[in-house]
Amino acid sequence: MTQEITAWLSDMDGVLVHEGHAIEGAAEFLNGLQEREMPFLVLTNNSIYTPRDLSARLQTSGLNVPEDRIWTSALATATFLAKQSDSRRAFVVGEAGITTALHEEGFVLTEEKPDFVVLGETRTYSFEAITKAVRLILGGARFIATNPDPTGPTKEGPLPATGSVAALIQHATQREPYFVGKPNPVMLRHAMNKIGAHSENTALVGDRMDTDILAGMESGLQTHLVLTGSTHASEIERFPYRPEYVHDSIADIVERL
Repeated sequence: MTQEITAWLSDMDGVLVHEGHAIEGAAEFLNGLQEREMPFLVLTNNSIYTPRDLSARLQTSGLNVPEDRIWTSALATATFLAKQSDSRRAFVVGEAGITTALHEEGFVLTEEKPDFVVLGETRTYSFEAITKAVRLILGGARFIATNPDPTGPTKEGPLPATGSVAALIQHATQREPYFVGKPNPVMLRHAMNKIGAHSENTALVGDRMDTDILAGMESGLQTHLVLTGSTHASEIERFPYRPEYVHDSIADIVERL
């Protein structure tokens, strides 16, 4: 018996957009969800931008996604940490996405006795800031990272991202970070709470087996892999788990709404 899907979670890069351009079927998918008034969120492990920034960027690609329909690893991290600390003090290596999210949860960003060192994504990692993070972690601060992605895409090719910098800090401190973003199911569970969805009636669309599909599977969601991003069809068999559905693109999912 096929489960009834009443809510959708969709990855952004590689599913809806690629290098600033909307992928075929993305607009129809989003419009279909909104016309049917189905709860949905667009997810991203990118912690650089705020939901407002990302909504505007998607708009330039021809995709209408209100900022309250966007869920980032930065928001997931701030939501998670708000339940882990009463004093809410953090030292942050990152940009507006994570600093704004933490401020909205009542955190003070400080170098003085922080509860957490929070590593987010930035295009300008500072060796001075990384050194400060190492010393604070050695001094007792807990090590949190927004996501484990080792690289990020640019037009010139991949560049080191949060996962790679986290590995550097881990090697220097011998302390493992706790990653909140995908594939951690925590990010998806907070997303479902935000829209009042239940795992047995929620589907996830992603382009990566090792983050999207893994997180969806571990959260008990119906999983849809699209082949317009990171994972190619020939690579699926390499993983010990499978998506429930494989599609050429998001356009193939529109008829399922």
